[in-house]
Amino acid sequence: MHVHHETGRLARSVLEADRVGAPSTSRAVHAPRVGCSGWNYRSWRGRFYPDDLPASKWLAFYAAHFDTVEINNSFYRLPERATFEEWRAQVPTSFLFAVKASRFLTHMKRLLDPEEPLARLFDRLSGLGRRAGPVLYQLPPTLALDVPRLDRFLRALPRRPGARQHVVEFRHPSWYVDETFDLLTRRRVALCLHDKAGSAIREPAVGPFVYVRFHGASGRYHGSYSRSHLERWAHALAEHARGERQVYAYFNNDPEAVAVANATTLREMLGALV
Repeated sequence: MHVHHETGRLARSVLEADRVGAPSTSRAVHAPRVGCSGWNYRSWRGRFYPDDLPASKWLAFYAAHFDTVEINNSFYRLPERATFEEWRAQVPTSFLFAVKASRFLTHMKRLLDPEEPLARLFDRLSGLGRRAGPVLYQLPPTLALDVPRLDRFLRALPRRPGARQHVVEFRHPSWYVDETFDLLTRRRVALCLHDKAGSAIREPAVGPFVYVRFHGASGRYHGSYSRSHLERWAHALAEHARGERQVYAYFNNDPEAVAVANATTLREMLGALV
């Protein structure tokens, strides 16, 4: 197997772009969506949420500032359908939730015999209705390349043409080969681009949409990104958006509300470009 050596648009943009320039005359078909990985963090009180705002109002407050969020706690414990319905009722109709699949499916079952846990996952998240966005499957760092296993899992994913979006985040670098990328392309599943230490990948952008997770400047869920770093990503993501690909970007460096600040900056940069 050969590691993918193609230098795509994303890599060139990330490595070469220096600053945000004038808006392009080519407009994006889908406006990029930028948000945070979760919203229920105590350290955000006083930094993002007003001191006197009860936690029960945090999602509505968040949704007044961002148009998307990645639900992260569903990885640890899959909420009941009623909880998803409650979240849906607190956000505008234009808001989208990305949902991280349960670790039972990815880390305990390790993608094997996925039919029942997938049915349970999608039955519950159907409570989000049309506010349901991409579903993220984060694989464990101990699961190395196994293309037949991945293919069996991808073939089991529910399909709603034009509506259901799936994305896989690999945490073992052995997956970054042509066979993996070709399989994801055939199954119309996106490759999650991310900067987690030990398995980071910035390109290629594989699949029908672009999905990026920012795990902190440290690569370990903390640390604020420099403006120049975000500018390079803004150019890269704007190029994909102008190429008619939906772009999702989520910041997972939640301590001290750094994610909010970084997401706001990237969104503003993208707004100037697309």
